[in-house]
Amino acid sequence: MPSVAGSPVTQKRSARPQSVLFMCGQNVVRSVMAAALARHLFGKSIYIGSAGVIAGEPDPFVTAVMDEVGLDVSKHRPQTLEELEEYEGLGFDLVISLAPSAHHRALELTRTNALDVEYWPTVDPTRAGGNREQKLEAYRTVRDELEQQIRARLRTGP
Repeated sequence: MPSVAGSPVTQKRSARPQSVLFMCGQNVVRSVMAAALARHLFGKSIYIGSAGVIAGEPDPFVTAVMDEVGLDVSKHRPQTLEELEEYEGLGFDLVISLAPSAHHRALELTRTNALDVEYWPTVDPTRAGGNREQKLEAYRTVRDELEQQIRARLRTGP
């Protein structure tokens, strides 16, 4: 009997993508953290990229909370989806959008690209108020939640 879409083989293949693009609004907070965490957790076994709907300015709070877990993102330069497409192409199996504007843009990609899109609603820690420590705590919470989601979604086992 010929295999059909949705067969266990097809489901297993889509369970762990070979390449993942993390997208957020400006490619300065959530997508940067997610990409750095995924690269750290999965090394070269999965190609990881990140982009934003627009390019923002690097966020020092992101650098600080990623340094706390031993990941250096200080050399990251924000890029738009269009810049990524121009320089690297969009050969991703999966786009994970972390903000509403990024999700809308990711869904538009499915019109011309064969890829899956997942939306992970993620709090924007830049909106946190309070003193420096309270703001850092908001960023840490996002970092830790992203790490849990990445581990669960991209793990190698069933």
